Amino acid sequence: MEKVYNILLDDEIIGTTKLEKADAPMGMVFGRVDFLGIDSGYDFLKGYCNKNKIEFTDHPEDKLILTRTIPNLRVLDETGKEIKGQGCNISGMDSEEFEINIEYVPYPFYGDEFPHHVKDYEERLK
Repeated sequence: MEKVYNILLDDEIIGTTKLEKADAPMGMVFGRVDFLGIDSGYDFLKGYCNKNKIEFTDHPEDKLILTRTIPNLRVLDETGKEIKGQGCNISGMDSEEFEINIEYVPYPFYGDEFPHHVKDYEERLK
């Protein structure tokens, strides 16, 4: 059964993700963001980044945004345990989807939390 993780910003749940993609050797996990109660991820993220002086790149005509690390962005599993890396950011566009990236999650935690990603990587090496 796939785990669903809560995405919190300033301790408020803004969405969920399954962290379904990975770069296991780098300790990175990615996943589609399903926003909760947010109509425009672009407008929400741009407003938040401007207010909190967080770097981002955007293309307003496409409602595309790529944020740098957002310090108060956290991802928690169903027990409330945080998936911690060296950085966490969101990118995407309103007409497609948004993705959350957690960079450099340390081992052995990464292997314990995401054994399926490690196994997939090892299978590709064979």
